[in-house]
Amino acid sequence: MTEMESRHMSVVIPASAADVYAFAADPENLPTWAAGLAAGVRRDGDALVAASPMGEVIVRFAPPNPYGILDHDVTLPDGMVVANPLRVIGHPDGSEVVFTVRQRDLTDDEFAADCAAVERDLVALRAAVTGDV
Repeated sequence: MTEMESRHMSVVIPASAADVYAFAADPENLPTWAAGLAAGVRRDGDALVAASPMGEVIVRFAPPNPYGILDHDVTLPDGMVVANPLRVIGHPDGSEVVFTVRQRDLTDDEFAADCAAVERDLVALRAAVTGDV
């Protein structure tokens, strides 16, 4: 079995973990910071349906919780489900948002591009939360 590389991308946000979690967990805010969902989202039961660069995707977040867990599964147009670990944790300067990117079936260049995209999204999240847009 081939070993899958994981990279933990993070950003520190000068706001409480509870405030960052509340903002990031609100589907209405997703288009402001998640570029892959920038075209908007709509609810379909407990799932979110989003227009993405790949086509329509279905996003299911972990249930609301007091632990900052925003893990979410994304069902791609071809039916493949991608699990995305996402956490908001306390940090001495406010909070830290950590997104784990996994290489899966990507080339090294594609993986690097995915990591760069997640980093841009996290920076956009910080700007949206702090009002520094």
